[in-house]
Amino acid sequence: MSALKLYWITAVAVAFATFAVAQQARQPAPPPATIKHVPGQRSNAASGQEMYTTYCAVCHGTDGTGNGPAATALKIPPVNLTELAQKNNGKYPALHVSSVIRGEADLPAHGNKDMPVWGPLFRRISQGHEGEVQQRIANLNQHIESVQNK
Repeated sequence: MSALKLYWITAVAVAFATFAVAQQARQPAPPPATIKHVPGQRSNAASGQEMYTTYCAVCHGTDGTGNGPAATALKIPPVNLTELAQKNNGKYPALHVSSVIRGEADLPAHGNKDMPVWGPLFRRISQGHEGEVQQRIANLNQHIESVQNK
């Protein structure tokens, strides 16, 4: 192949690549995801998995890794719940998780308009029955513990 032919092939390839990048840059960015705030649903207090699916999966994902459909709309990405024990020297931090669920932990993602605190919701849907609230928190906590990476 002659040097002139190689030069033209290279020039056409560079021009094509430049054109493709320019076209890609012109396409508008997709609109940012938004979170629709809806009233809390009632779930079975005896099923940690059902409560997780109802209240947590939209942000933390069905598998707990933080990839739920609303995750991209949050200013602070959801925590990967499957790594809680790993990040705590192999011990699941049950007391800390319970305090986060109740709304007693000082976390930027919990308690603001993006991420609700579940304790007050659990009290409301349990009609103030503290035993049911504690059951909800304990069962949800046990479910989160069950999804920890080994």
